[in-house]
Amino acid sequence: MTRPNRLTVPVCDPKSLKPDLDEVGLVSAPEKIFDALSFTSFLNNCYSDAADLKIFRDNAVAELRRIRKAGMDEIASSFLQDPLAAEKVIRSYTWLTDCIVKSVWNISKIWLHPVPNPTQAEKLSLIAVGGYGRKEMAPYSDVDLLFLTPYKITPWAESAIETILYILWDLKLKIGHSSRTINDCLRLGKEDYTIRTALLEQRFIDGDHATAKELEKRLWSGLFNSTAKDFISAKLQERELRHEKQGGQRYMVEPNVKEGKGGLRDLQSLFWIAKYLYHLKEQSDLVKLGMLRKDEFAKFQQAENFLWAVRCHLHIFTQRPTDQLSFDLQVEASERMGYKDTKARRAVELFMQDYFTHATRVGDITRIFLTALEAKHVKEMPLLQRIFRRLPQIKDPYIVSQNRLSVKSFDEFLRDKLNLLRLFEEALRTGLLIHPDAMRAVSANIHLFDEQMRQDKEAQRIFMDLLIKHGNPERALRRMNELGALAAFIPEFQPIVAMMQFNMYHSYTVDEHTIQCISHLAQIEREELMEELPIASSILKKGANRRILYISLLLHDIGKGRDEDHSVLGARISRKVAPRLGLSKKEVETVEWLIRYHLLMSDMAQKRDIADPRTVRDFAKAVQTVNRLDLLTVLTVCDIRGVGPNTWNNWKAVLIRALYRQTKKVLENGYEAITRENRGAEAKKNLKARLVSLNSRQVRSELSRHYDPYWQGLHVTAHETFANLLRDIADDEIKINLHPDQDRDATRICFALNDHPGIFSRLAGALALVGANVVDARTYTSKDGYATAAFWVQDKYGNPYKVTHLKRLHAMIEKTLKGEVITQEAIKDRDRLKKRERAFNVPTSITFDNDGSEIYTLIEVDTRDRPGLLFDLTRALANMNVYIASAVIATYGEQVVDTFYVKDTFGLKFHSPSKQRALEDKLRLAIELGVKRAEL
Repeated sequence: MTRPNRLTVPVCDPKSLKPDLDEVGLVSAPEKIFDALSFTSFLNNCYSDAADLKIFRDNAVAELRRIRKAGMDEIASSFLQDPLAAEKVIRSYTWLTDCIVKSVWNISKIWLHPVPNPTQAEKLSLIAVGGYGRKEMAPYSDVDLLFLTPYKITPWAESAIETILYILWDLKLKIGHSSRTINDCLRLGKEDYTIRTALLEQRFIDGDHATAKELEKRLWSGLFNSTAKDFISAKLQERELRHEKQGGQRYMVEPNVKEGKGGLRDLQSLFWIAKYLYHLKEQSDLVKLGMLRKDEFAKFQQAENFLWAVRCHLHIFTQRPTDQLSFDLQVEASERMGYKDTKARRAVELFMQDYFTHATRVGDITRIFLTALEAKHVKEMPLLQRIFRRLPQIKDPYIVSQNRLSVKSFDEFLRDKLNLLRLFEEALRTGLLIHPDAMRAVSANIHLFDEQMRQDKEAQRIFMDLLIKHGNPERALRRMNELGALAAFIPEFQPIVAMMQFNMYHSYTVDEHTIQCISHLAQIEREELMEELPIASSILKKGANRRILYISLLLHDIGKGRDEDHSVLGARISRKVAPRLGLSKKEVETVEWLIRYHLLMSDMAQKRDIADPRTVRDFAKAVQTVNRLDLLTVLTVCDIRGVGPNTWNNWKAVLIRALYRQTKKVLENGYEAITRENRGAEAKKNLKARLVSLNSRQVRSELSRHYDPYWQGLHVTAHETFANLLRDIADDEIKINLHPDQDRDATRICFALNDHPGIFSRLAGALALVGANVVDARTYTSKDGYATAAFWVQDKYGNPYKVTHLKRLHAMIEKTLKGEVITQEAIKDRDRLKKRERAFNVPTSITFDNDGSEIYTLIEVDTRDRPGLLFDLTRALANMNVYIASAVIATYGEQVVDTFYVKDTFGLKFHSPSKQRALEDKLRLAIELGVKRAEL
């Protein structure tokens, strides 16, 4: 670059670096964020002292980089002092960005590319577009710039633009840029809705103001004013696609603050549409237009402020443009925003409850706004719907307005407060959506849901009919919940509204989980799941008490979030609530029992060996009657299915069905119906029928080869597999059979090999090394000294291994068992916790149970799951000379419950407290060492 001209030294005026934005409302003093006076003084002195323009440019960039970092740090530290001051923070980031951009503009204009008297063609405007134009900047938001010229871009303009961009890139700003004429903007805006939206937010920064004003004028006259309906349609379609991409649920456990349902983009879309239609300048104009009421706009602002606060904290903590609230970041955001743990709940759960509350409000506001648009005939009903939809017959005092259920006169409507409940009943009866005006009436009169209404027999009848009469109760419950009516009618429901359970198991908030459960029950009733859920479907078809089932599901988690077992507390709460909903004394007793024991069947099926007759007998003693068994089975199925979209699978289905059938057999025929002897005799009979290729001597040998537990714990297909594996097996041979068990959503792996101490641990280690997730396992020793072990495994996605992968899996397991790989060393690379999973606190609990089996001691280890856990635990037990007969593994997201059926070297149970303590100490040590290894 050439040397500076010493004869005429250009200078920069501090005023030229200050944005047009008002300095009031920043999070800190303006000069602490960007000191324009100091920087202009630096520039003027730097230019005078520089040997050439390159040195001047480099020094200016270095100083600007330092100032920007100091300004960012000042905003971030001020934000930590006032962690909900989002409006001030995003304004401050915009103000700082404006100062930086204007400084770079002036460096280029005054010193690097001076044009004292620009021609008309050399006039250049610098315009902010998109979020930057909207004056909404998070710490690492894109800086979208439009370089605007009246005509074709000149060589001087190209050079100036290039210089500005390179300096901004050197400052590590993420720049989105375009260089266009006014005609280019109009043409491209017509073709592309993204460009059109960005232009809608255009804001003049520096340069030629007249050109910028001309662009604004022509955009409105030549584009925006004539294309409103197209723009609205495009934005609404874009919104639907965005929600679908983000999972389609407002209650996603790791939501996207910007793009997710109920996120910032939804609020921005509303304002874009309103601005496009009505030339709005400020959000508060939505109230003046009558699109939102004052209280609704207050909720709009609260939700927007909260979401922006969350987004800014995410950016600051991660030092990048992060918008996904992953589990680990939820913990960090809750701490930064001042949430504290309570006795019963973690700070992160309280934070996420507030998050989902605001996300729900965004949904309410969106619905109100879009209906207001329809009222002004802007957003139209789909054509086919307008032509072919027949309106249902409507009862007084209702009317159909904009194809939605509304009310003739709200004054008349509110004279009878039961109408607030009848509205939901009429909506279900007619299949119509409720008009937002009617919803507003419910929200504004929540106080009418008082104790008198709750005790009213007619109110009880209406609510019960919402559940059992119309076939889709979830629709009414979800709308009541969103409007606050459900918690108003059942105040005990309020604590679980938007309550998040901070774990990887539950996909929904507690209230949404409850509604999902009821939705699944309704689906079963409508006979939509006959093939998938044959037992639950048959129970309902033969006439189970629907009132009990629906109320039990509605209240089953109502005790969550308190410092007490939620099943016990929920049962106690149900004693008050169920009579208030119209249930008889006998029905209330059953509801109370179901809620108290609503986890019993799930726990028995998933955490115990249901092949052990004692498990079934103990469960039958707890249930007592077939009627209770039927009700609990349906409730359990709905509860598991309501946890998340992929929680229910064939593995759980097989366990629940087996427990149901065996328990029903005991309840109908007595406890002797499933003795070990009966099971063993039946298993041998079934195997004998399959061994047609063997002679009678070989069959007798196989039937007498195994001890009693072998015959009770496996299906006949496994018995047949082991018979084939053991035939002519050599002493040093390891035989393996892999079989896709589609009924259980798992791959069954059968091992036959010479028995030796620690065999279970060795097999578990081999499977861990190949990445197999063990869901069930059992080992037996034959009378002639061979170990027969069956493991059911799934891949990392929770599915059985594909048939094409079985050969490779077989080879890898065989290689490990032959000692070609040292498991303890090799597992270090596989046993790793992902960063997002480290936020979870799962306390370790170890219990011993000598009553759950006639032969074995049950050791239940409840702890944090990880790939190498089963190997670590079984290795620790093997080192203590513990014989492991079977392991039942139940996984709940990041938590796992491993139950081991064990005995000592003499075949006895572990009764001694000192032995139990020694075992517990070794298991805890193995877990602690494993966690340290996994977190390296």
